[in-house]
Amino acid sequence: MFLYNTLSGKKEEFQKPAGRPVRIFVCGPTVYDSPHIGNGRTFVAFDAFVKYLRSKNWEVYYLQNITDVDDKIITRAREEGVSWKSVARKFERIYHENEKQLGIDSVTRYERATDHIKEIVAQTAALLEKGIAYIIADDGIYFDVSKFPDYGKLSKRTYLDAEDSVSRIDDSVNKRHRGDFVLWKFSKPGEPVWKTALGAGRPGWHIEDTAISGKYLGEQYDIHGGAIDLKFPHHEAEIAQAEAASGKKPFVKIWMHAGHLLVDEKKMSKSLGNFVTLEDLLNAHSGNAFRFMILSHHYRSPMNYTDETMQSAEAGLQSIGTFIAKLDFVADKTKHQTPSPDIGDAAASLKERAGSALDDDFNTPEMFGTIFESMNSLEDSIWNLSADDAKALKNAILTPLASVGIGFPRVKIPLKIRHMARKRELFRQNKQFVQSDDLRNKIKDVGYSIDDTPLGPFIYRN
Repeated sequence: MFLYNTLSGKKEEFQKPAGRPVRIFVCGPTVYDSPHIGNGRTFVAFDAFVKYLRSKNWEVYYLQNITDVDDKIITRAREEGVSWKSVARKFERIYHENEKQLGIDSVTRYERATDHIKEIVAQTAALLEKGIAYIIADDGIYFDVSKFPDYGKLSKRTYLDAEDSVSRIDDSVNKRHRGDFVLWKFSKPGEPVWKTALGAGRPGWHIEDTAISGKYLGEQYDIHGGAIDLKFPHHEAEIAQAEAASGKKPFVKIWMHAGHLLVDEKKMSKSLGNFVTLEDLLNAHSGNAFRFMILSHHYRSPMNYTDETMQSAEAGLQSIGTFIAKLDFVADKTKHQTPSPDIGDAAASLKERAGSALDDDFNTPEMFGTIFESMNSLEDSIWNLSADDAKALKNAILTPLASVGIGFPRVKIPLKIRHMARKRELFRQNKQFVQSDDLRNKIKDVGYSIDDTPLGPFIYRN
């Protein structure tokens, strides 16, 4: 398997570790609001990636953090007149509900920032002891980026030219350098506070990730994932903290970043009216369709969300689902035909090419392309397949799709629809075409279609 490593800027071979699981960390949500479809893109992409690794019989330990203390959480709590914890727990619950609807179930462990104050304090203290962190009275403890020569190696930028290097809670006029970031924020009235050896306060944004990953994955691990907009300064800060504290390099072998998601070619914004929450989307579309849409784009590529892209995803799912239903129909109707070596070879080739695409930097669009190409090439001859051929092709299509979390359970046609179809067939045989067409339309009105085939009427759900 080859994966593009943001750190090196090239694809690198990634091999199954011997005697231990693949250790993966992905930045989880800051739980101050409902997740939006941009968040959904990242979490679906990495869920699919982990599912694929497990489909190859690789053991994976997938860790995700929950940022449950943050300026935005505190601000929302003040606006609503509730505690910061009630805001955090409410939106954490919504996040997990959305995950369930999207079929995201690959995470081994979720860990909240506030449950790891001990680890955060220990890592901050280590940086202070090494002289890499410093204290600003009545403000906080900051990381001095000038003390870490490798700062900027992930994003190919430095703190000297980075006007946007300030993250959410570390803008201070008393910092030594513009790019210095907060590790521990001293307490202010009305804010959550933990009394520690560092002083009363709360964690910085960046430090929670490395404190959590260090506890569960170790000081060095295999893959760190997240959205591209976290690359700088967040992931850059993670590298600096972790490597400065431990003295070990690299902190992470492979950095994987999911591309931007735009809405109608613009960055999502409530002021522009193009802000789409996962709840909004899932009220109108299935989680399976959203997953299909996300994976129809390479995880690293920018993508643009429109109503048309969602409709296209639903049409793609419908196309595959109908083709699978045809294969089931053929398998039921042609049990005694002899299998064709050519079809067996085509099924094996499809599986191999789909797997090769996924092993090449998790190229899901190419994998989908191989499936649609095979479907198109077999469309005209599908009714001539043997039962064994139909089953082999169904397996070759469903296996790679299932490996990334896209399923097609067999649809059971309701008894009433089957009765109507048999009655329609009698009308056709008696050349009563007006009555036959009338029944076809009635069947269509309730969500099903009928195709007349050499094997008899094929009924499928629209």
